[in-house]
Amino acid sequence: LVQLVESGGGSVQPGGSLRLSCAASGYTYTAFCMGWFRQAPGKGREEVAGVYYDGTTTYRDSVKGRFIIARDNAKNTVLLQMNTLKPEDAALYYCAADTRPPLEAYRTTKCAYNHWGQGTQVTVSA
Repeated sequence: LVQLVESGGGSVQPGGSLRLSCAASGYTYTAFCMGWFRQAPGKGREEVAGVYYDGTTTYRDSVKGRFIIARDNAKNTVLLQMNTLKPEDAALYYCAADTRPPLEAYRTTKCAYNHWGQGTQVTVSA
């Protein structure tokens, strides 16, 4: 059973920083992708950042230069360092993993997330 457990959410003032962590378990190979998504009240879920098995990263435009995603394949963890936080960053943040079998995943170039954590709340307000 694949499990993703997030931690590190909280409340911070605009301009502050938070670091989210996600620990994954239940599979023995390197996940093709790991990523972070968020969902604010009344809005759809959006991808914040992703990192491929080889360390290649992707970010949505609104967080480029402020957020950093990194993974540790040996520990099956993924981090999201969030700096210069803005009120519009406030949301429930979810960790996600693409744990398709390597023979299937490595034929493609796009992530196909198939497991999600429960989420951790990030609040940004003065």
